[in-house]
Amino acid sequence: MTLDVVIVGAGPNGLLLACELRLAGVPVLLLERAPTLGGEPRANGLMGRVVQAMDLRGLYEPLAGRPGPPAPTPWFQFGGLPLDLSALPDNPLFALPVPQARIQQVLAERARDLGAEIRCGHEVTGFAQDDDGVLVTVRAAEGEQRLRTRWLVGADGGHSLVRRHAGIDFPGSTDDRFVSHLGHAVLPADRLGPDGVLALPDGRRLRPYAHHRLPGGVFTFARLGDTGAAHLVAAMEWIGPRPEDAPTFADLRDAVDRVLGGALPLAPPTGPAPLLRRLTGVNLRQAASYRAGRVLLLGDAAHVHPAVGGPGLNLGLQDALNLGWKLAAEVRGWAPPGLLDTYQAERAPVGRRVALQSRAQLALLAPGDDVTAVRDLLTELLRPEHTRRDVAALLAGGDQPYDMGQADPHPATGAWLPDLLPTLTRGRAAVLDRVRAGRPVVVELSDGAGTVAAGWHDRVDVVPARGDLAASALLVRPDGHLAWAGDSADGLAGALRRWFGSPR
Repeated sequence: MTLDVVIVGAGPNGLLLACELRLAGVPVLLLERAPTLGGEPRANGLMGRVVQAMDLRGLYEPLAGRPGPPAPTPWFQFGGLPLDLSALPDNPLFALPVPQARIQQVLAERARDLGAEIRCGHEVTGFAQDDDGVLVTVRAAEGEQRLRTRWLVGADGGHSLVRRHAGIDFPGSTDDRFVSHLGHAVLPADRLGPDGVLALPDGRRLRPYAHHRLPGGVFTFARLGDTGAAHLVAAMEWIGPRPEDAPTFADLRDAVDRVLGGALPLAPPTGPAPLLRRLTGVNLRQAASYRAGRVLLLGDAAHVHPAVGGPGLNLGLQDALNLGWKLAAEVRGWAPPGLLDTYQAERAPVGRRVALQSRAQLALLAPGDDVTAVRDLLTELLRPEHTRRDVAALLAGGDQPYDMGQADPHPATGAWLPDLLPTLTRGRAAVLDRVRAGRPVVVELSDGAGTVAAGWHDRVDVVPARGDLAASALLVRPDGHLAWAGDSADGLAGALRRWFGSPR
């Protein structure tokens, strides 16, 4: 039997891709080499457009643990510099602190509910592909297995076996100038205010979820998930010991002492399985291609970068949203020529943009008087509202819209649906309902668009609506981006053919 899609790696990115494929009716198998889902936590929340994207799929409330839609974050930072967004009328930056374990749990439950199959303890050791599919070799407790699939997706992280075995280069660089210690620790209760701000004896007040650049390095802390009295604490040092043995709590405590000047005594946590890690430097790399024949790369398998600012899942999960409906179109046989190639064409530039801004943020956290001078100057430059808005859009991953291939596009073409929903005065809930189901939608703002779209009724829904847009119709892709907007019947028909194939 030939499977349709096999995904290697059941982390958040692989799980969301499985959900997207199942929404489109495509059978999918996830292979995870770990014996159980979870593993070592690496992300501490969601930041950027992916928060709104989770809401578009009905996943925000389970992740947030509270009802209602997401709201923009009033405060963030860029390279440790404060970014006050509270007064921006069109603040584009959203943040959701949530442990990776919870993200993975919610996505795994959704994937299974939709019918995806997840096999833990199954390690892919190799594969061979031909024009029609991929033969995958898998090692499991019951012995070696071979599976044949039409498409293989590597969502298996920065050390991706799938990428290496496909022969895809991973150019970039390694910055090993610093060492980071992070783990769960109990902070002194008498130093924590009701707002979570940490007061140091010398008068400094450190807010959570922030990078604090200090003479000894960088310090961060936050309370995430059900960790009892413990916080997640991290200390980054450019100069300091670089032990080779396994990290200990004493290593974390000593690193915090060096960064803060011995001002913060830490106690080890009492909860189960506390996190404790040591990282030396960071890799910044991007795959030369996101595809090799019938093999595709997703998330960290396609790109790795500094974690400052938390862009990892914002980038990887949006990769999954972009790839899911396009791969489903290939499997189901209606994809127009070149559709799958737009995955790399659209997502690789975003990956390069994340590499640029995260590397710049890391540089701003480095020690030295020259860096301090740059920080002082940038603090002044960040004062105007329009500059803060531009930086927020950069961090959100929304400062460069996709090119939808039109010579003279309507201003709304390429826009992000959540930004346009407030302009709909009628039909908003119906549009959201269809996008939540992973369906492309023609938003019919005046009569006629439904007739044009009738030939695509098997794969595109039509929703009558009204709104304050100078257009008679909008074409919304399943990933929430507007493929077309305008008044021309021919323009709508052309966009439908470009993105959703020939009419039936």
